[in-house]
Amino acid sequence: MSNPNEVKGWVLYDGSCGFCSWWIPFWGDLLAKKGFKIEPLQAEWVKRRTNLSDEELIKDIRILFEDNHIVSGADAYLYIFRHIWWTCPIGLFFSLPGFKNLFWMAYRIFNRNRFLVSRVCKMKPIIPPKS
Repeated sequence: MSNPNEVKGWVLYDGSCGFCSWWIPFWGDLLAKKGFKIEPLQAEWVKRRTNLSDEELIKDIRILFEDNHIVSGADAYLYIFRHIWWTCPIGLFFSLPGFKNLFWMAYRIFNRNRFLVSRVCKMKPIIPPKS
């Protein structure tokens, strides 16, 4: 078990996405036990620390580690899955060649449609989208 005071990094999500604004904070306590804080990608310090453009920054969920290493997209989910005992088998399975491509494909499809899911499910973002 991780030291709860040790910060390994941050799970960064799109705060303008209702689904993301609900889903990631839902797991906040569990992520904190694993040493991860959660923050929206739109936080000013995130942009400064990652040096990514606004467009690139909100493209994917990201894990930003203390040493500035970044894991993005489906690989961020796989990383977290492999570090929680009850999701570890899923993380290991979808890390295998072929299955990882399948996981990435499913992630991309969902990621492209996350705002539609948010609207249909009436999930409000924490950061209102720019008009």
